[in-house]
Amino acid sequence: MRNEKQFLVKEISEKIGSADYVYFVSFAGLKVKELEDLRKQLAAQSACCHVLKNTLIKKACELLNINGADSIDFTQGTAMVFGKGDCSAVAKLLLEFGKKNDKLAAKGGYMEGEVLSSAQVGSLAELPSKPVLQAMLLGVLQAPSRNLVSVLNAKAASILNVLNAYKDKVENK
Repeated sequence: MRNEKQFLVKEISEKIGSADYVYFVSFAGLKVKELEDLRKQLAAQSACCHVLKNTLIKKACELLNINGADSIDFTQGTAMVFGKGDCSAVAKLLLEFGKKNDKLAAKGGYMEGEVLSSAQVGSLAELPSKPVLQAMLLGVLQAPSRNLVSVLNAKAASILNVLNAYKDKVENK
C-alpha cells in the first residue's frame, strides 16, 4: 500500500477509535448542496461527516480489529458520520434527513466495541435524548424517598386527624 493510503487508513482508524459513535451511511445521489446542509446540521450536534473510500474504511476496521465490520455493506458511496456526545440525537438527525431525502440511508455503525446494523442505528434514533433519559433516571431514583416521605406523612396526618376529631368531640360536649 502506498504511503498516502497508509496515512489515510491511520487517520480513519484514529477517528473511529476516538469517537463515541460512528455511523456509515450511503449518500449516492445526494447533491453537493444537500450534503453541505447535512454537514451543517451534524456540526450543530458536534458530529462530522467525511466521504471516504470503502477499501480504506475496511482497512481501518481491520487495523482496529473490529469484528463484524464485514457485515456492513461497503459498496457504492459511503460517508462516515462520527462524533462525541449524544449518539441518539445524531441518529435522529440522520433518520429525519433520510426521510426528507431518500438518497441517504444508514448502512451500519460502530459504538462501544460493537458493530451496529442499519436497524440498530434506526432504533438508536427512537431513543429519547440524553437530557430526557437523565430526567427519567432522576425520577426513578427519587421515587423511593418520595414514597417513604408520603407514607410517613400519612401516618402523622392520620394521628393528627384523630386528635382533631377528639378535640372537636370534647368541645361539643
